[in-house]
Amino acid sequence: MKKLSFVILLLLFFVEVNAQQIPRFNPDTIKTITLDSVVNIKAKRLNIETFIDAIINDTSFYQAFRNMKKYTFIAENRIYTYDKKNKVDGRIYRKIRHNNDGPYKMEYLAKEDWGNLYKKNGKYQLYTVEMFDYIFMNAYSTDFVPNAPKSNGKGGSNEGYKDKLKTLIFNPGRPIKGVPFIGSKTQIFTANMRQYYDYTFYSGTYLDSIPVYRFKVAVKPDLSNWTKDGLMIKELVTIFDKRNFEILGRYVDMKYSNMLFNFDVQMNIEMSYFGEEKLPTKITYQGNWDYPFKKEERASFLIVHKDYRLAKSK
Repeated sequence: MKKLSFVILLLLFFVEVNAQQIPRFNPDTIKTITLDSVVNIKAKRLNIETFIDAIINDTSFYQAFRNMKKYTFIAENRIYTYDKKNKVDGRIYRKIRHNNDGPYKMEYLAKEDWGNLYKKNGKYQLYTVEMFDYIFMNAYSTDFVPNAPKSNGKGGSNEGYKDKLKTLIFNPGRPIKGVPFIGSKTQIFTANMRQYYDYTFYSGTYLDSIPVYRFKVAVKPDLSNWTKDGLMIKELVTIFDKRNFEILGRYVDMKYSNMLFNFDVQMNIEMSYFGEEKLPTKITYQGNWDYPFKKEERASFLIVHKDYRLAKSK
């Protein structure tokens, strides 16, 4: 049951930049990238392997999250839950100051709840919302605390699950050990899996000023439905800064179904520069999932980080 619970946590982490794939309200109204044209590979002396190697070997994307511990900043978190007709039936808004000036403090600047959110025991109705609270709102996490002890993957089920999530988010293309049914389906860059995907990259502008490449890996449209259904990652989009080839954004679209569970989820993560430091600025999630003995969950969220300021104690 613990492994099945990880599958649900895994799904929490994965909204299309250009198209809304789940037909309902979308809290993400911030558009940050405009595309120019398809890049001529020969003229630019780029190839598919250049981008794949950069994705597999990059460490700066994860480091950007770790760098938040050096800053005081504001996080605005909006969560929406939905009924079976995709009508909003719950809403959570949090505005939080993560204060690292001295001993870490999490200060609520605004806190609003509406709708069908909680059980009689005070816990969240949806596992999705519970894990959002655990990972992004830090009700009982130490992700934003300087010098917090590193997890060894054995500090309870949630800590172990988080370590596996890091592999999927920060090292896409690698297998996730210990996850039933889907552990090997994340290996989209192996020789065998590449036959099922198209690779394209575009030139564009990010945040109106940063020149970028948008590298897209997508399931080939002419595959049989049976083959498509067996591929978990439908699309992976990565935004590269042309000037240093560091990753500024990542979008993942995943959909899969079997006898035990089914899900349809999308997630987008974006970074920006503050001085010379790269830091997370936006995270969006849109997803439906269902598994035995649990209520079907439908939720979306928008996280915006802003007003970064180097902490006085750093």
